[in-house]
Amino acid sequence: MYVEAMSTTQTLSEHISPATSDRWSRGSWLLLLVVCIVVALDGLDVSMVGVALPSIGTELSLETSSLQWLVSAYVLGYGSLLLLGGRLADLLGRRRILLIALGVFAAASLLGGLVDDPAILIATRFVKGVAAAFTAPAAFSLITTNFAEGAPRNKAISIFTTFAASGFSLGLIVGGLMTSLSWRWTFLFSVPFAVAALVLGLFFVPRDKRVTGSGHDFWGALTLAVGMLTLVYTVVSAPGVGWGSLQTIGGLVASALVLAAFALIELRVRHPLIRFGILRQGLVARANLSAIALFGSYVSFQFILTIYLQSVLGWSPLNMALSLLPTGLVVVATAPFADRFIDRFGPRLLIIVALASLSAGYLLFLRVDPSPNYLLDILPSVLLLGVGFGLGFPSIQVQATSGIADGEQGLAAGLVQSSSQVGAALVLAVTTALIAGGPASAEASAGVLLDQFRPGLILSTAVAFAGLVVAVVPRRRSRRSLVVQVPTGE
Repeated sequence: MYVEAMSTTQTLSEHISPATSDRWSRGSWLLLLVVCIVVALDGLDVSMVGVALPSIGTELSLETSSLQWLVSAYVLGYGSLLLLGGRLADLLGRRRILLIALGVFAAASLLGGLVDDPAILIATRFVKGVAAAFTAPAAFSLITTNFAEGAPRNKAISIFTTFAASGFSLGLIVGGLMTSLSWRWTFLFSVPFAVAALVLGLFFVPRDKRVTGSGHDFWGALTLAVGMLTLVYTVVSAPGVGWGSLQTIGGLVASALVLAAFALIELRVRHPLIRFGILRQGLVARANLSAIALFGSYVSFQFILTIYLQSVLGWSPLNMALSLLPTGLVVVATAPFADRFIDRFGPRLLIIVALASLSAGYLLFLRVDPSPNYLLDILPSVLLLGVGFGLGFPSIQVQATSGIADGEQGLAAGLVQSSSQVGAALVLAVTTALIAGGPASAEASAGVLLDQFRPGLILSTAVAFAGLVVAVVPRRRSRRSLVVQVPTGE
């Protein structure tokens, strides 16, 4: 049976050939379906659990500083290992990495929905983050290596990022619905979809050849993983132990030393895990900065928003989900047309519009009070966030991978997603430190709690605006970049 199944899988895989025109084969569509399910699950998982935080805190008696770990543990595993995950996908095979990590993701989701111990619950979030660190770059590089650069790839990335952005945005609504039943369903919801993607992947994800002769750079991989884990863990722990504590200072110094060792290894090793020269190609560096601004500001704003609506205004998870529904609807309506917008205007212009929309949305939300008018005070921000995320997410992905060789697509994909997650972890940690400094007791008035949240809202606004400034500054062209395959709008 095993031999017959593998033979059938190989036969199906052989019919999946790279899409080089607008007329894709059946195999190309099926491959796209599998990776879209995978990336939608990643986005859903972050958003759904974010909505459930107040309910989890109430049932398990967790304070705000502890609840942060349900978000940060996922980001810790995700952001710290994304670069390694992307490179291993290039070296060991994207199909193999994707399917193994999907199985781990499904198992951790199931366990998280069944446990009562907060420590185990947080541990399952970390494991899921690690699994996503391997599925995300593998899925994205399957897109970029099976669809030709230009219009076919832009179309595929547009569909892919529609699922990613929609999963992230609609996760707020799905999370509200699931939390109205029980917060445990925000963990269990992903299980059947992950299993389905795993089964479909066995048949419809094509086998890719393992890269030979490129080395494995074991010590580079080890120092990168240790350095990133130490850095992110130190930053997300700082609000609880103090930014001036010996643990925080020692952790920052240790991570800096380990990452410096990683840089030296990469400069000397014959086959580096990360070729630093990739940051000088195209607009890779700029795309990564935009990713930090987009995700860093959005995740922190969502963290504050869910607590504000439920703890300050006293809304139920379902009411909160319905109030945020316009964000998901705008993303779903906008993202499918992103490839056409990118072809016509270039990713840079769309990134500028996206970050401007996010900045305006956060700025408008600063007007809220303990008794806001939804239509006047909340809805405008919700709509602007939908526009920003729907346009910005796919444009950043295209900008980050344009002009990159197939052998480094996993690296480029892992790099931009790592920037997204590490940026989210760092900004969220600072946000938590800012909003945890005041009286967060249950007896505190709504006005006092809202005043406590404002520094975090200001930080989200500042991060998005800083990203906007970086995106607006024109890039200095070099003589070597005469051929541009994807318009930059510059």
